[in-house]
Amino acid sequence: MLQQVNGHSSGSDAQGGGSLRKDLQKFLSGEAPLHQLDDLTKVNPVTLETVLRCLQARYAADTFYTNAGCTLVALNPFKPIPQLYSTALMREYHAAPQPQPCSHSESAGARATEIFWTRDSRYKKLKPHIFTVGEQTYRNVKSLIEPVNQSIIVSGESGAGKTWTSRCLMKFYAVVAASPTSWESHKIAERIEQRILNSNPVMEAFGNACTLRNNNSSRFGKFIQLQLNRAQQMTGAAVQTYLLEKTRVACQASSERNFHIFYQICKGASTDERLQWHLPEGAAFSWLPNPERTLEEDCFEVTREAMLHLGIDNPTQNNIFQVLAGLLHLGNIRFADSEDEAQPCQLMGDAKCSIRTSASLLQLPEDPLLETLQIRTIRAGRQQQVFRKPCSRAECDTRRDCLAKLVYARLFDWLVSVINSSICADPDSWTTFIGLLDVYGFESFPNNSLEQLCINYANEKLQQHFVAHYLKAQQEEYTVEGLEWSFVNYQDNQTCLDLIEGSPISICSLINEECRLNRPSSATQLQTRIERALAGNPCLGHNKLSQEPSFIVVHYAGPVQYHTAGLVEKNKDPVPPELNRLLQQSWDPLLKVLFPTDPEEQPSGQSRAPVLTVVSKFKASLEQLLQVLHSTTPHYIRCIKPNSQGQAHIFLQEQVLSQLEACGLVETIHISAAGFPIRISHQNFVERYELLRRLRARTSSGPHSPSPDERHSEGSPCTEAATLQPLLQDILHTLPALSQAAATLGDPAEATPAPVCCGRTKVFMTDSMLELLEHGRAQVLEQCARCIQRGWRQHWHRKQERQRQAAVLIQAAIRSWLTRKHVQRLHTAATVIKRAWKRWRIGMAFLASKELDGVEEKHVSPVPLSTGSCLLPQTQSSLLAAIIRLWPLGLVLANASVGVQGFRRKLVVWACLQLPTGSHSSYKVQTAQEQAGITSIRALPQGSVKFHCRKSPLPYADICPEPSPYSVTGFNQILLERHSLGHV
Repeated sequence: MLQQVNGHSSGSDAQGGGSLRKDLQKFLSGEAPLHQLDDLTKVNPVTLETVLRCLQARYAADTFYTNAGCTLVALNPFKPIPQLYSTALMREYHAAPQPQPCSHSESAGARATEIFWTRDSRYKKLKPHIFTVGEQTYRNVKSLIEPVNQSIIVSGESGAGKTWTSRCLMKFYAVVAASPTSWESHKIAERIEQRILNSNPVMEAFGNACTLRNNNSSRFGKFIQLQLNRAQQMTGAAVQTYLLEKTRVACQASSERNFHIFYQICKGASTDERLQWHLPEGAAFSWLPNPERTLEEDCFEVTREAMLHLGIDNPTQNNIFQVLAGLLHLGNIRFADSEDEAQPCQLMGDAKCSIRTSASLLQLPEDPLLETLQIRTIRAGRQQQVFRKPCSRAECDTRRDCLAKLVYARLFDWLVSVINSSICADPDSWTTFIGLLDVYGFESFPNNSLEQLCINYANEKLQQHFVAHYLKAQQEEYTVEGLEWSFVNYQDNQTCLDLIEGSPISICSLINEECRLNRPSSATQLQTRIERALAGNPCLGHNKLSQEPSFIVVHYAGPVQYHTAGLVEKNKDPVPPELNRLLQQSWDPLLKVLFPTDPEEQPSGQSRAPVLTVVSKFKASLEQLLQVLHSTTPHYIRCIKPNSQGQAHIFLQEQVLSQLEACGLVETIHISAAGFPIRISHQNFVERYELLRRLRARTSSGPHSPSPDERHSEGSPCTEAATLQPLLQDILHTLPALSQAAATLGDPAEATPAPVCCGRTKVFMTDSMLELLEHGRAQVLEQCARCIQRGWRQHWHRKQERQRQAAVLIQAAIRSWLTRKHVQRLHTAATVIKRAWKRWRIGMAFLASKELDGVEEKHVSPVPLSTGSCLLPQTQSSLLAAIIRLWPLGLVLANASVGVQGFRRKLVVWACLQLPTGSHSSYKVQTAQEQAGITSIRALPQGSVKFHCRKSPLPYADICPEPSPYSVTGFNQILLERHSLGHV
């Protein structure tokens, strides 16, 4: 098996095979930390067993996402992990280091890998996640690289987690595609997200069913188009569906169930609703197998609430459920063969009651309903004569089933249109989109019919899209660029597609041809035609042990046997015109909308358009889908189901191995590991890594590298390419220095330079080389940043010093100015006080002289001292006399910050306050009796006291006869007590 996977012949050297097995056993022994390998390209050797063992180790460590080259492998954990899909984690992936896109237009096969992520050691390396794919698509849209539109193809088997992955991606876009500054934009994104998420329960209820492999298997394909405006904000969405398995309404395989909605209305309806819809307790319906089995999806209230949020009111909901109940009763109609072929088939058992109830619920006339099921109308001849022919029992059953499938398919399409009308934006309001393709997985059951053929055909087309986009185009690009590349063998399923859809002869063309022939189809004859016409195709096989007519198609995921019985009938999908006319006669409001009356309908068969078969319709829709995918940049997510039981912590290697083989994952890893996943054009490579030339020692003999101005001035492509070559060589010559620097930092593996090739127009490299270049670029940028910081700090410190010196000068000048102003105010105040004091003294002297009537006033007369008193020195006496005369000015100067200091300042203060300048024995208080001469002072009147001394001829009449207890000196001479003057 290992030799076949690696593309070697079975007759390889035994010694080489033994060495490979030894390496494999050494690898599988557990020496390598398998759970730490985030990319399967790092597995060595790359085989199915090694990849399987790595996925199993990561699954055991609760790590469910792993990169595999250009594909993300997602393992279904089968248990809720809220922290793995939280909003905080979404924002963390959204704020990761920015990718560096390459702004050039290339072929579609090379675009997906031309966008790479910046790996910087300063940032935490995030683990692989579906949010990584979502963020890469969103940033590609913002970078406006052609093609701008993105698509994510989520593939895998039924039950692998495709629907959950699509749901988480929609929540991620709703978080990151909303404007953080606009509350209105955020509310619109939340509303769109909520409506899209509300559409999931409705579409799953009407489109999912319980199968052998999955309890909630999608029986239709879904492409969700998330619409973004010019600001990359989500403004709307649109849902497109593919190939609803409407056959399941009337036919279910053993151990499988019908669509979920039928079980929901039977189990979740109220008593009144049961009476209204004729669904009594314990009622049995032939189209409702396994009703006793209860699933998590049988939640009627969730479906009704979601429909209400989508704008479907309660009356319309009741109308929908009434029609579904009518279909259930329609399935209980049974016919018996008629003894006379000219007579229609008879009803069996309770079929009359069932047809009466069904007609009542569908609001159809009972007799026309029964007649339409029993009698076929034929128009023939030029005159379009009408013939009525009774149908056989099988034809009656077919017409009954066709009626039910037609109503259910129209109802499902109507629900999709209602969902689109509620979430779709105006075409002028969006410019780009991101598509999510949730398609049914590869299926192989014991009995496979037309539905499985179409589903597997769609998977073949998507696999071919992946092969053509990545595996084939990437290796062809290596050859075009002139790289020495040995092609890696991979499984190309083009041969299988030629078998299914090829021209002029294929399985689809033969089936369609059988539908156009005017004769009954035979299963054995169809098998014979297929085997004869396509015998040369290696993908066609035959099971000789099969008792039923069948053929085998070897798909990329494995061989599948298809039974030809009923294949042509299902492909015809016959809708007799009388069924349409019957449904147009209904007076039910919903059926009137689903089957409108066409006034231009003509009964003439000549103007009737050819009827398209199921295969033709599906092929046309699939081609349209692939055109959309080819016009976008695709991204791939492979969902893997660890086990079929849907239980957590169970990893069944056989089942996982078959899925790995089916999706061609090993071939993808081989090409990614051996090839160059990173490719950058010469221009972009030089623009990003030109600064690495700083790491090389500049020599005078080195080649001259033109400046950027010179490079931009040269306009011709040839000249530009020739100019870029020296720069490319200079950059590539720095790789050994980068490798040695990485080795000295403690990683000896980086000592050998990683492979890098320079093609004709692009530079090809591996992930390790990209990390090395980014690390070197980060070092150069760090050096430049340090140089800029050093220069800025030096400039800043110099500026701060100049500002400090200027501040000191300004402060000194301001303080000097304030001091001068303060001294000037003091001088001005002193001058005013002195002038006022002099004026007051002159006025007092004038009043005193006027009152003494010519008596000479002695301002200061020598006072005789007692014998016991000590005389003051002459200098102090003169100073004290001057201070007494000018005491206000002295008091001001004594409290000023300039002027007299020390002892003299204290002396001035004491003198102004008439405090003793020495000890108590140094002077003596003088009295009036001890004074020589006569002292006459006029005291100013105070209050209302008034007196006037009449002029006396006595010289000393104004002297008080009693001695004063106080000594009168200085300015206190004018402060006489009032009672002293009263004695006069």
